[in-house]
Amino acid sequence: MTKLLLTSTGLANQNITNQFLQIIDKPVSQIKIIFVPTASRTDEEIKYVHESKKELLDLGILENNIKILNLDSPVSFQEVEDFDVIYVCGGNTFYLLKKVRETGFDKIIIEFAKTDKLYFGVSAGSILVCPSIDIASPFDENDFNLTDLTGLNLTDVIVSPHYKDEEKTIIDDFKKKSQYEVVPLTNEQALLVIDGETKIVE
Repeated sequence: MTKLLLTSTGLANQNITNQFLQIIDKPVSQIKIIFVPTASRTDEEIKYVHESKKELLDLGILENNIKILNLDSPVSFQEVEDFDVIYVCGGNTFYLLKKVRETGFDKIIIEFAKTDKLYFGVSAGSILVCPSIDIASPFDENDFNLTDLTGLNLTDVIVSPHYKDEEKTIIDDFKKKSQYEVVPLTNEQALLVIDGETKIVE
């Protein structure tokens, strides 16, 4: 059973937090998380990574139960199989896709998602598991000239995080061109995907 919780900004409110805990369904002090900050390269992006980790610690998750993976070397499934959550932070979506491919972490995420555990995405981390990351093109710089923008395809919808009303024209144009359903998410919303069934959490 594939379980995805795709957000713009992480545990942005109590409903998203409650959903997070409900899916994992074990005492907070026992929850073990793989935390992936790789997409964050600028000072501002790194600041949000620190905020995301603080949210987890404030929730009661133990520091020792959070393993940081920077994706600077190949990853094996054995490194993640004993964890409950893969939590992928935001940043540059193109860089993130490049790094997960280079390290084989794309295949690890797909395998992990088949084991009835939770994939939690923040911004770029949410876009990553969609059929395509092309939705990031108006917002992130593709400074690696990636041409294959195929995502991990763990859901058949495309999320557009950080949605604001002034982006409506951009998103509407993208919807017209896309063969997939496009779900805009504000900073206070998340998309829950359980075995292909989707629900907005806000």
